[in-house]
Amino acid sequence: MSVLIFIDQAEGHIKKASLEALTYGADLAANTGTTAEAVILGTVNDDLADLGKYGVKKIHQITGDAFNQFDTQVYTNAIAQVATTTGATVLVFSNNVNGKALAPRLSAKIKAGLVSGAVALPDTSNGFVVKKNVFSGKAFANIAVNTSVKIIALSPNAYKTTATNGIADVVPFQANAATPKVKILSVNKASGEVPLTEAEIVVSAGRGLKGPENWGMVEELAKLLHAATACSRPVADAHWRPHNEHVGQTGIAIAPNLYIAIGISGAIQHLAGVNRSKVIVVINKDPEAPFFKAADFGIVGDAFEVMPKFIEAVKKLKGVA
Repeated sequence: MSVLIFIDQAEGHIKKASLEALTYGADLAANTGTTAEAVILGTVNDDLADLGKYGVKKIHQITGDAFNQFDTQVYTNAIAQVATTTGATVLVFSNNVNGKALAPRLSAKIKAGLVSGAVALPDTSNGFVVKKNVFSGKAFANIAVNTSVKIIALSPNAYKTTATNGIADVVPFQANAATPKVKILSVNKASGEVPLTEAEIVVSAGRGLKGPENWGMVEELAKLLHAATACSRPVADAHWRPHNEHVGQTGIAIAPNLYIAIGISGAIQHLAGVNRSKVIVVINKDPEAPFFKAADFGIVGDAFEVMPKFIEAVKKLKGVA
């Protein structure tokens, strides 16, 4: 059994979720007595050799103009070539936006069993069984994979990243680039200091803020905490905030270490997108708001009274005037 990990990058920088995938893949390799290798596509500005501290021994880098824009077909074909050449029997992806696009396509191409949303290392004591989230994170399922080649897509923030002093051997890989069927004419980037899907802390608000003119305090708290901002669906639908900030079942699913919800009732559709957060803090003036049942900490109070005090407390803690 050998393990190949896909390293996801954007604009030349490694995504946080990839560090989790590297640690996961390296631990899986250690548990099964083999080595962990990785593959990355496109031009990268970060020090790839330094990724060896997460347990990967060798990184296959595929460069060229065809790989500098994410294209599912082009990437799938290239990764399949690396998997075949290295004899990989387990491939690890992050179950983020790019991973969700690549893993199923690669599964069909190389006829590999796929488990998406994994939250723990496989149990190999009797076969190959992977634990994953089901029903929008409300339950777990143990999936047995019987194919010779297996693909695991790891849920972001589900596995702790650990680092050592290792150095990876970075080697070029010459892959035959598939002809892209999609031509990218322009890219509109979402604004914000911290990408929502990569954020450790997310400050989110709903209709309880009454209007877009009151979002200043949300942005101020987010800036103090180096957090990303988010919103509920009604807020995005009302165009108070851009749709790329909408979190929930029909928006972006996130799993930050801390999720602060201000003036959000906590409907089941919203919870489905944020219930994998490590800690949830809810601020709502309605003591019967459903969100309080899912919260680790709750403040019953008007956001317009609570938030200024919250912000001042954070400023005092951080020593900000």
